[in-house]
Amino acid sequence: MFRFLSLVTLYIIFSGLNAFAQDASKGLIQPGAIWPDNKGNHVQAHGGGIIKIKDTYYWFGEYRAQDNDTSYRYVGCYSSKDLTHWTFRNKVINIQDPENLGYRWVLERPKVFYNAKTRKYVMYMHIDDARYKVARVGVAVCDRVDGDYQYVKSFRPLGYESRDIGQFVDDDGSAYLIFESRPSKGFYIARLTDDYMNVDKEVCFIHAPLEGGAVVHYKGLYYAIGSALTGWRPNPNKFATAKSLAGPWSEFKDIAPPETNTYSSQSTMILKVTGTKGTTAIFMGDIWKPKEQWDSRYLWMPLEIGDGKLKLPEPKPWSINLKTGQYKLAP
Repeated sequence: MFRFLSLVTLYIIFSGLNAFAQDASKGLIQPGAIWPDNKGNHVQAHGGGIIKIKDTYYWFGEYRAQDNDTSYRYVGCYSSKDLTHWTFRNKVINIQDPENLGYRWVLERPKVFYNAKTRKYVMYMHIDDARYKVARVGVAVCDRVDGDYQYVKSFRPLGYESRDIGQFVDDDGSAYLIFESRPSKGFYIARLTDDYMNVDKEVCFIHAPLEGGAVVHYKGLYYAIGSALTGWRPNPNKFATAKSLAGPWSEFKDIAPPETNTYSSQSTMILKVTGTKGTTAIFMGDIWKPKEQWDSRYLWMPLEIGDGKLKLPEPKPWSINLKTGQYKLAP
């Protein structure tokens, strides 16, 4: 009898995780669930990043739909005014192999910056071959946030190998590229040039073999999160702090109980939402399904952060008030 009830309970829990559409109607973000867009399709924005233009958030990521043409690579763009309900805008990247990298070439972790001087939207992405030996960043540009981005070039930032990339825009508007360099056994934070089309200079090198780099500036401290080098397999993500982006950085510590492997997710970005009553730092993570990439999920949770401490709490449904900047866990 107990076993039967347990199976029933598990079924209810599983069903609940996949009933996100109902939760979304209540304004809830459900970590790990299917996240339908305005057309009812699961959001395809894996390894992604977010920018805010006026009152609208734009989410970019790897578009890995099951019916993709395997010779093409796609980047999806979605928009939202509440971070909960997302409208599909466009496959803003829709290209065949631009660098003659061969079958199974790689386009990963697209991140978009808006350059107010040039009025251009500049996308950075990890470009590679199937063996991950090319290790470069690609650059594409567009006049519209959700338009068709034109691929421009690829390069190795500062002359270093670059695989997983992240983006960071500081409170003063300065834009930075975060990139992992395997031979250097760590990751770099580099400031972009004035037109965002290249890397200007190295701000710091964090000597820790981590990828999936994400940074946030919160109440006078910089917090950096990274993931160990285990490929698709999740691992205990870690964080460090510094008073300056240039460092020195503290030793890295776990952001969640290590046995959870960051609740089966990997970091991609920390999104900061500041309102009239508070500031929420949102951990954006990917729950990868390498054999069913189109069904890979998202783990978004408010971080418990401050005074040099950072913790990713156990995933639960939650909501956020963008006006006040405060979040609330569901009952």
